[in-house]
Amino acid sequence: MKKDIHPDYNTVVFYDTSSEHKFLTKSTMTSSETIEWEDGNTYPVIKVEVSSASHPFYTGKKLFVDTAGRVEKFNRRYKK
Repeated sequence: MKKDIHPDYNTVVFYDTSSEHKFLTKSTMTSSETIEWEDGNTYPVIKVEVSSASHPFYTGKKLFVDTAGRVEKFNRRYKK
């Protein structure tokens, strides 16, 4: 493999803003925001809107997602 072409693979915390769920994993993503984890170490935190803790498929709950803005944007872009 070539050296110095691969991104850094570090431990980060993903934070689901809709359900307040946090989980520690490894990723190439990084952030300037940090959070102190249960083990006392500080890790970069990546905020996400949907995870397995809040996704309707995994929770069995219906979630209203506002797609009207997306549809209107599509229609404006491809309007003839």
